[in-house]
Amino acid sequence: MKKFLLIIPYLFLIQSYAQELSPEPGEKMNIVKTNVTAYIVRNINLSYERSINRWFSVNVGFGTMTEGKVPFIEVFLDDEQEKDFQNLKVKATNFTIEPRFYIGKGYGKGFYFAPYYRYSKVTSNQFDYNYNYTFSGTTFEIPMKGSGSANGNSAGLMVGAQFFLNKKQNFILDLWIAGGHYGSGKGDFILSSDYVLTPEMQAQLKQEIENLDIPYVDYTVETNANGAKINVDGPWAGFRSGISLGYRF
Repeated sequence: MKKFLLIIPYLFLIQSYAQELSPEPGEKMNIVKTNVTAYIVRNINLSYERSINRWFSVNVGFGTMTEGKVPFIEVFLDDEQEKDFQNLKVKATNFTIEPRFYIGKGYGKGFYFAPYYRYSKVTSNQFDYNYNYTFSGTTFEIPMKGSGSANGNSAGLMVGAQFFLNKKQNFILDLWIAGGHYGSGKGDFILSSDYVLTPEMQAQLKQEIENLDIPYVDYTVETNANGAKINVDGPWAGFRSGISLGYRF
């Protein structure tokens, strides 16, 4: 009898825990949304969030940036360097899977912490690059053709807050307060020239490309008589923030 009385509290705890894991009757468990701020950089995107229970959900997103100018290229290249990259355009895709842990009301509402995995790929068009070779105080412009692609796998953490915008709780606003990810990337970009490059030309070309100091990725440069090969093989980092609007059902 005493053993039975000791078991009763545990039975109540198990029942309460099971109720917490089970969705409440009539609760809306699905959200489809898009990050509206991403369209500023041509990123067409869509994500789907599924609530598993009150405090836990899984968000899956896909985005594609249409081909165009490199966003914010002026931030990491000065005016002279930017002029060397004539008609450079890029396109990109990304896939993100994001478990979310809500604090507060839950079922898709309130502040959340979200560890996530992201796959990204960036591809360039065939662009023109002007290599400025200096000899005896005179600079010669050597035209080159370039193209390539790189992809990265990374993991990170997002902190955000999601709100219901109407009484029926079917329109939502998802605020990505701050997120950052870090991982590894790999890819190749090739620059080729119709001119045969001497060892001195190759050395200057290598130095010129290394001086670009492109942020968030590591790369090495190999040169030969036909041009250069830029190897992306190392850290791959990025940041996330924005505002999403969506529909809950």
